Amino acid sequence: MEIDVAERTERAKAFFLQGYNCSQAVFLAYCDLFGIEASFGAKLVAPLGGGMGRLREVCGAVSASFLVAGLKFPADRPADTPEGRAAKARNYAVVQELAARFEQENGSLVCRELLNLTCKHDTSEPSERTENYYRRRPCIGYIMAAARIVGEKLKETD
Repeated sequence: MEIDVAERTERAKAFFLQGYNCSQAVFLAYCDLFGIEASFGAKLVAPLGGGMGRLREVCGAVSASFLVAGLKFPADRPADTPEGRAAKARNYAVVQELAARFEQENGSLVCRELLNLTCKHDTSEPSERTENYYRRRPCIGYIMAAARIVGEKLKETD
């Protein structure tokens, strides 16, 4: 699987600027590599935006990067078989590596901490995407970081 990480990272940024949420932006940047239609991918990961439905928990961009990694390193067999245990261990190890890399670069995996919010969760109403929204939110940087980190992991295992 040949991956241009810089191009995929820019693709994630472009999806966000088109109005997709953070999780959709990262997932849509890679879903074509796994034969997933963009419309299905956008539906699948939409609930992860805003730190899981604007609960401001784990960053949606990070969660989406885990899903992308899960497509490359699947754990799709029952864990009570040797193959299943090995696949699950590999999958979890990759997720932990991605999480550690993101947290090391950005200081947290948690949406509200990344955005310096004091509320544990937010309203269900998404913010209006205005020029001011993009100017005051650091989300583009986190989206690009998550997209780059998962791309680098995919590329190193080619």
